[in-house]
Amino acid sequence: MGLLSASLSVTRYRVEGDAEESLLETIREGLTKNAISEIEDEYAEIAVGWTPFESPFDPDFEKFSYTFGTYFLFSLRIDKKGVPGKIIQKHTAMEITKRLKESGRDALSRNEKTDIKDTITEKLMRQMPSTPNLYEVLWIHEDDTLLFFTTQKAATEELETLFKTSFKRKLVRLFPFTMVEGNPNFSDKERDLIANLGPVKFSR
Repeated sequence: MGLLSASLSVTRYRVEGDAEESLLETIREGLTKNAISEIEDEYAEIAVGWTPFESPFDPDFEKFSYTFGTYFLFSLRIDKKGVPGKIIQKHTAMEITKRLKESGRDALSRNEKTDIKDTITEKLMRQMPSTPNLYEVLWIHEDDTLLFFTTQKAATEELETLFKTSFKRKLVRLFPFTMVEGNPNFSDKERDLIANLGPVKFSR
């Protein structure tokens, strides 16, 4: 459920830290250097990087804009390779049957079965294309906030890591406690009271 979907899932962040150079140059360099690249290693299972919002499968930030008015808009792309377990199970069983027929034996050892399964998994991984997953990022730099259009834990973790690597700034996830912590309208005493809040049971 992305930015242009009928329904949205959003994770909100506060962007902390100052850019060492001009903000535009920092963002341009961070996006360009950390743009998504195809999985070249046939055994690699994942590739993570930035891609333009307008062109998710042509990650060229020289051709496609990432500035829209006073916002920065781009996407995080996570490409994953994986073979469903049932396919591995099927091909492993077929290979075991073949080995037994060729050898005339009644059964294979546990180590032989494990070796067959590992070999089948590696073979299928080389053949399997990666599946792309796209998540939009809207950076509202005027108030140092960022919207990430998913709540998936794995995706948010990849975002937080890549964002710091790319822009040398930290993302702080916003929920009630962190929002209070960063709000100057709350006193230290009030922050302490809120930090020590706990659940209340209303049932008898």
